[in-house]
Amino acid sequence: MNVSKRACSVSFLLCLTLTSWHLRAEDTPRTIEVHAKRYSFSPGEITIKKGERVTLILTTDDVAHSLVIRGLNLKKEIAKGHPVRTVISSDREGDFAGQCGRFCGSGHGLMKFIVHVTDK
Repeated sequence: MNVSKRACSVSFLLCLTLTSWHLRAEDTPRTIEVHAKRYSFSPGEITIKKGERVTLILTTDDVAHSLVIRGLNLKKEIAKGHPVRTVISSDREGDFAGQCGRFCGSGHGLMKFIVHVTDK
């Protein structure tokens, strides 16, 4: 193989590798950590794009909690010291209200969470 063909082959393989890496990076969901504690979620609101898949890592360091977002068909229990991973997505724009679904004390009703789904 002459030098010109070898250089062309190497360039092709490099382009193929970079394209493959870029496509895999786009397919990987964005990750957001959400910490539950008496009596709040942190962060309490997130924004995602319509159709975007986002991985939530739910943790608690005090007592058991859960995250319920009816509009996104999500209900995940969160046990102390055991992070939970879940993927959310929506094909609709809007604000989706969530809350803690496990009674965790007198301020339980204050544990709100909102997912804003935008077109941009």
